[in-house]
Parts: sequence; C-alpha cells; structure tokens
Amino acid sequence: EVRDAIAAGKTTIIIPTGGTEQNGPHMALGKHNVRVTANANTIARRLGNALVAPVMAYVPEGGIDPPTGHMRFAGTIGLPDPVYRQVLEYAARSLKQHGFRDIVFLGDHGDYQGDNLTVATALSREWAATPVRVHAIRDYYDAAATGFSQQLAARGFTDAEIGRHAGLPDTALTLALAPELVRGDLMRIAPPPASGVSGDPRRATAELGQVGVDAIVAQTVAAIQKVTRRP
Repeated sequence: EVRDAIAAGKTTIIIPTGGTEQNGPHMALGKHNVRVTANANTIARRLGNALVAPVMAYVPEGGIDPPTGHMRFAGTIGLPDPVYRQVLEYAARSLKQHGFRDIVFLGDHGDYQGDNLTVATALSREWAATPVRVHAIRDYYDAAATGFSQQLAARGFTDAEIGRHAGLPDTALTLALAPELVRGDLMRIAPPPASGVSGDPRRATAELGQVGVDAIVAQTVAAIQKVTRRP
C-alpha cells in the first residue's frame, strides 16, 4: 500500500515526534504522542499528497543521572540528544530509500526543535543533488505554544493560568484531541506545589482547545506547502 501510494503521488511523509513525560496529576504521560499523531493525520489529509509515519514517542526530556527537567518525575522516558538525532536521521534515510521526496518533521514538544532542524539541515545538504528534501516545520510548535498562548491571553486568561507546561493551553489542546487522557476530577483542583505543572488547567475546555488545534493545522499546512512547492 505504501509503495502504491508513493507511485500515485503521495511523496510527502510526515514524521511526528511527541514525548513520554510527566504532565502533573491530571494528564496522561503520552499526551504529546497522541496529540501530534492526531494533528499530523489531519494535516496529511489537508495536504492531499502526504502519509504519516509512526510517532517517535521517546525524545530528550532532561538528564537522567542526576535527573533534570521532566526526568525528575516518575514515568518520564528520555533519550540523550545524539541518540534522538540518530533515530530521526535513520527514519528519514529509510523513508528516502522508499521514494518519498519531502520528509517533514513535526514536533509537539519544545526541547528538541533544534535537534529536528539540525538533522533536517544536514540531510538536505547531503542530498542536495537529489530531489529529496527534509523539513523541520517549527511553525507547528510555535502555533501550539506561543501562538495559542497569545490567543488565550487575548481572551482574558492570565499568565498564571497559561503557564509553560500542563497548564491551561496544554490541557485544552488535549481535551480537544483526546479527552480520555485528562482526569477531570484532578483537573479541577489547583495544582499543588512541585506537581510538575506550570500554569493552572482548571478553566481548560475542549472548545478552547479546538481554537488552538484549528490554528496549528492551518499554519502547519501553509508552512509545509510553502517549503515543498516545486518550480
């Protein structure tokens, strides 16, 4: 099926990258993986010429010994940056071998955006004499993080609610895409100190999250179309 889809013109492949990390008491560890997979499939359908690879669920999450970042909380699984980059590189090399011409990295997490760009730049340079290009689409993450937070601020939500991790925007996006990953009873309790939450998810709703999802999809489709357009 993949061979026939490529032959029929589906020559763009999206590699979604997520993460397995703590999200406080109210949200599941695999939030990033489920969200980026759902969004990538919507984006691929909008593009019309794209398929979606399996999600990369293990990504850099901080140091292990001693633990830093999300690795300080139980359940998080982290990779060293060089290992993550090599897995991403060889996923791209595999997909090039099969005939994809545009390989797109979409990351739902902030910590490895630079790694995605490093791998994409190196491979595109190596393959300059071929029709294959690799694209790290930062617009996806910017729309999910900065852009959605700005939309919420414009609606009157405070910086303390928005936060940086597992707060209002993070929870709202998950409610819109995978509500089963959010425990509503715990979401309605103010996050205790040292809970792994930055922000306050209590006023998050699926309706708010859908505003963010729509912007993420629209901006990412436009960004991919811009970089994959051929003369």
